[in-house]
Amino acid sequence: MPQPPFGRLITAMVTPFGPDGAVDLDRVRKLAGHLVDAQNHDALVINGTTGESPTTTDAEKSDLIAAVVAEVGDRAKVLAGVGTNSTRHTIELAKQAEQAGADGLLVVTPYYSKPPQDALLAHFTAVADATQLPVMLYDIPHRSGVPIETATLIELAAHPRIVAVKDAKGLLVASSTVIAATELAYYSGDDAFTLPLLSVGGVGVVGTSTHFTGARTKTMIEKFLAGDLAGAIADNQSLLPVFTGVFATQGCMLVKAGLAARGFGPAVVRQPLLPASDQQAAAFVALLDAAGL
Repeated sequence: MPQPPFGRLITAMVTPFGPDGAVDLDRVRKLAGHLVDAQNHDALVINGTTGESPTTTDAEKSDLIAAVVAEVGDRAKVLAGVGTNSTRHTIELAKQAEQAGADGLLVVTPYYSKPPQDALLAHFTAVADATQLPVMLYDIPHRSGVPIETATLIELAAHPRIVAVKDAKGLLVASSTVIAATELAYYSGDDAFTLPLLSVGGVGVVGTSTHFTGARTKTMIEKFLAGDLAGAIADNQSLLPVFTGVFATQGCMLVKAGLAARGFGPAVVRQPLLPASDQQAAAFVALLDAAGL
């Protein structure tokens, strides 16, 4: 089986901020190193929505990519989230990410605008044409407002630099159809769908709870690939409360609360988000404790 383009285990990394709300590049580097070295990651997404990309400036985005690239070196790949609801701005961010040293691009469906499928095809093609970096499409219709339809995904797969999909659509038959018809590497965009997606030809996950579950999620994936289905199912069941619990409220808020409880604080977010309440944070940390994380 060929190795997927960005490995098996990827996390959409949160962006650490200081008490004043400024990007804390020292903690950015510390967290990136921890995820790669202690949590066994193959790649990290920087400037995804879990990284609060709607609230960071373009200059901050460039600094974040450069800091993580310098920290992880050749130990992991760095994907830059560059998607916006403006094709021109997305292209600008893609070029900036390439200059900052990113290994690939994560491009979400333009949100709110709800472009028709021919417009999505033109958008993703223009972004993929703009740099030499490989592209992972991010299909998340419950947030973007519109899916990338099966026929569109199959057509986009013909582009030499569109190589993967972060699949948060939750439709296994649709995903199976694209996997069967293309060479796109399918990554689960929902932690709890990782094992089900593997069963139809998926390759891994771009996770959120994987800030904490990463090493054990990687083991689950490896067990599945090695034919240890019972072991993979047992791992999935043991991690499922955390896979789902991280989304009990906004995922970034709970990840930051959990990281603060594990010594990676403070749990500062930028508005419109607010820090998780004491009750929300305690409930999520209890899930981590119960899972032995």
